[in-house]
Amino acid sequence: MIGDVLVFLRKHLDEQLKADLGVTPDDPSGDKVVFLDGDKIEPITFKLGAVSELLINVEEERVLRQPDLYARQVEDGTTQRVQPDIRLILYVLFVARFKQYESSWEHLSKIIEHFQTQRVFEPENSPDLPAGIEKLVLELVTLDFAGQNEVWNALRTTLHPSILYRVKLIALRDRKPETLPQVSEPSIDLHKIP
Repeated sequence: MIGDVLVFLRKHLDEQLKADLGVTPDDPSGDKVVFLDGDKIEPITFKLGAVSELLINVEEERVLRQPDLYARQVEDGTTQRVQPDIRLILYVLFVARFKQYESSWEHLSKIIEHFQTQRVFEPENSPDLPAGIEKLVLELVTLDFAGQNEVWNALRTTLHPSILYRVKLIALRDRKPETLPQVSEPSIDLHKIP
């Protein structure tokens, strides 16, 4: 599911950047948003002439947990025992690498503008949203200098023009719920204690 979300964001942004920058489908420059080349992870190298999308952290959202962690009411009125939903927050870094420094910031500015106007993705406004994903909410994250230093030291590369987004509320659901027996009539058993 995490991979589906990353692919969705990459394809969505690639189409948007091509439209914003007036790139034709037969342009030889290829995709504007790419993943890292899996063969060249150590040391990390970002593709020249593109924006690279990179997942740098996964975190569990604990604030929005359900009060009854192990029961869910189904549409037909029955109750099921399920494991609680896991809501994830993905931290996605977009790194621009172009020969001209200002081109990097032009591409990143287009991404910021786009996510400012469409920061929530739901099946209603994004029919190509992967199955099982109810909603994606994107928030721009601003790192202080120490945070930036930690990220780029962990990546073991030099600082490139980049922006970081928090992608919230990806629910992973229990796929094997157990149906609980229904209570049909209450009964009370009284026993005399000797």
